[in-house]
Amino acid sequence: MHAYRSHTCADLNKSHVGDTVRLSGWVHRVRDHGGILFIDLRDHYGMTQVLADPDSPAFAEVEKVRSEWCIRIDGEVKARDESLINPKLPTGEIEVFIREIEVLGAAEELPLMVFGDQEYPEETRLRYRYLDLRREVMQDNMKLRSDVVASIRRRMWDKGFREYQTPIITASSPEGARDFLVPSRLHPGRFYALPQAPQIFKQLIMVSGFDRYFQIAPCFRDEDPRADRSPTDFYQLDMEMSFAEQQDVFDTIQPVIEGVFEEFGGGHTVDKHWPQIKYADAMKWYGTDKPDLRNPIKMQDVSDHFRGSGFAIFAKLLEQDGTEIRAIPAPGGGSRKFCDRMNSYAQKEGLPGMGYIFWREGENGVEAAGPLAKNIGPERTEAIRQQLGLGKGDAAFFLGGKPAAFEAVAGRARNVIGEELNLTDKTRFAFCWIVDFPMYERDEETGEIDFSHNPFSMPQGGMDALEGDPLQVLGWQYDLACNGYELISGAIRNHRLDTMFKAFSLAGYTEEEVRNRFPSLVNAFRFGAPPHGGCAAGIDRIVMLLADQQNIREVIMFPMNQRAEDLMMGAPTLPTNEQLRELRLRVIPEED
Repeated sequence: MHAYRSHTCADLNKSHVGDTVRLSGWVHRVRDHGGILFIDLRDHYGMTQVLADPDSPAFAEVEKVRSEWCIRIDGEVKARDESLINPKLPTGEIEVFIREIEVLGAAEELPLMVFGDQEYPEETRLRYRYLDLRREVMQDNMKLRSDVVASIRRRMWDKGFREYQTPIITASSPEGARDFLVPSRLHPGRFYALPQAPQIFKQLIMVSGFDRYFQIAPCFRDEDPRADRSPTDFYQLDMEMSFAEQQDVFDTIQPVIEGVFEEFGGGHTVDKHWPQIKYADAMKWYGTDKPDLRNPIKMQDVSDHFRGSGFAIFAKLLEQDGTEIRAIPAPGGGSRKFCDRMNSYAQKEGLPGMGYIFWREGENGVEAAGPLAKNIGPERTEAIRQQLGLGKGDAAFFLGGKPAAFEAVAGRARNVIGEELNLTDKTRFAFCWIVDFPMYERDEETGEIDFSHNPFSMPQGGMDALEGDPLQVLGWQYDLACNGYELISGAIRNHRLDTMFKAFSLAGYTEEEVRNRFPSLVNAFRFGAPPHGGCAAGIDRIVMLLADQQNIREVIMFPMNQRAEDLMMGAPTLPTNEQLRELRLRVIPEED
């Protein structure tokens, strides 16, 4: 017999009754029922109930074991009494009577329990991650992650892509976040960088004549953490195609993502139709470029109904250039209590509040109510109701000013309204492409023009588009949103040097600066670069959605905490003096 096991803790069933078996695993819990000791023995694959009574030669040793001890047992498989069968376990029809036991690894007092659903502080969970990972939900999350990656790989190969690896130690390249720098011992005073993404490398792969590339790529960015973003490193499905237009990328990646969500979505509906929504429309309708389309609410511009109205705040606001009034319809939200609650929400988000109108049954049919309705009168409120398609029992909320000042709050309010009124369908995965991103934006403080998205994207219209107002230039850039999260970002690349130099010049970069900052790309494009484009899909975020988790750290094996610290390994650490001397570096102490 094998030294540690003849079967896993998920293998045994009624067909094994009478067999002598060997199992190894962890003590999930111990129960004493009238002198008979029952142990739920757990390994990576499942659980088996083993037991010992005072007649067992191993009873005295079994009495000593505690939760999370790692043990091996030999014993005889027996059928459970009909009344004691556990239908929730694959091994629930049998149990193993222990004849011999060996302690493979005893456990001290546990800082967190593996058995049960107790909540522990994240600091404790991350410091003792190896214990946290033993819990069933974490085992399931990590298995799901592994299976998702394997499925993505198979699907990309089936699409005619090959996987190629790109360097981890490279040169610094702006991707919109801070680099992690790596000092060079052989070249004192000079630094490598960990790649924020394989962006330039995958473009060079296309220039090299490899038509379809993909990689499950690690990416490193020194970012501030969020619930849906790791502060140090993450993995993405990185892909690129030659001789491709935007629609080619969409048609290629949609079946891959759609198939993965169908395979691992736990029975949730996966929308087949992925609408293409212009960036400007997404911001106008949803207040975000990653809308949750499970929520049917679509915001609308209702400025015309407030111009010259009795509601002086909005009327005067609309006299200023670039302002508008936007409405958030709230079907079923027509109570003063709900309206007041949403008004308070807006105030907590930093706005003065949200005006509102709600409609109820009146003497002459549907009647508008609320302070705002009294100010603008029945004719205007009826026109608003008709435009928004609302009726009795419904409400609408209003925000005004320059859209950039209120859009984000409006978008979050839309989500809250959808949740509280049960309008958001939690049984689906709803996807949409966001397209036609602006290439440039103006810094509100300096007035300078800069790139608003990926600087390597091809402007729509090519060189001709760059001759006019930069703020009107759209890029061949696109994102894929799902249930309120950005899953994919990509672009058709700018493969023409003249167009690239012109695009960068509008953002204040000279040709010499572009040549110095991106020498490999500039040099490669001199020798016959093909049109190409691609995208990158966030693996961690995909798994987070499929696992129905709200925090990305729940689907990463060994994540950092909110302060970008590895509590388990103790990173970041202080370098030794010897290391600093070897690298010819000196650490400047923080000032008090």
